[in-house]
Amino acid sequence: MGAILAAGNFLAASGEEYTRILGLDLQLIHDALLLGVNIFILFFALSYLLFNPVRNMLEKRSEKIRTDLDTAAEDKRTAAGLKTEYEARIKDIDKEAEAILAEARRKALKREEEILENAKAESARIIERAGREAELEKKKALDDMKQEMITIASMMAGKAVEASMDVKIQDELIERTLKEIGDDTWQS
Repeated sequence: MGAILAAGNFLAASGEEYTRILGLDLQLIHDALLLGVNIFILFFALSYLLFNPVRNMLEKRSEKIRTDLDTAAEDKRTAAGLKTEYEARIKDIDKEAEAILAEARRKALKREEEILENAKAESARIIERAGREAELEKKKALDDMKQEMITIASMMAGKAVEASMDVKIQDELIERTLKEIGDDTWQS
C-alpha cells in the first residue's frame, strides 16, 4: 500500500493527474489473454508431463498398499485360524498324553501282577522241590540207618556165632541193641 501511495505522490508531484490505477487498454487485455493461454498450456503440459505420472505412481502405490492391507488382513485371519487349530491340537495332545500315561500305568500294573504271580509260582515250585529233596534225604537217611542196622546185626550175629550163644542170649542182645538205637528210628 505504501508503494501505491508513493506512486500516487510521484504522479501528483509531476503535475499529471492520476485518475485510475490500472489502465485497461488493448495491450493489457492482449497480455492478460496471452498470459492466461500460456498458463493454461503450461498447466496441461505440466499435467501431462509431471502430474499424470505422479498420479499414476500414487495410484499404483495406493493399490499396492490396499493389496498389502488386504493380504495382511487375510494373513491375520489365517493366523487366527491356525492359532485356534494349534490350541485345539495342544488340548488334544494333552488328552492323548494322559491316555498314553494311563495305558502305560495299566500295562505296568498288569506286568507287576504277572511278575508277582510268576514269583509266587516259582517260590511254590522251589518249596515243593525242597520238600521233595528233604523227603528224599530223609528216605536216604533211613536207608543208611537200615544199612547200618543190618551191618550191626551182622556183626552181632558174627559175635553170637563166635560165642556160640544160645537163643536166649541172642534175643537179649537184639533187645539191648534195639533199645540203644531206639524205637523212634524205626518208626520215622
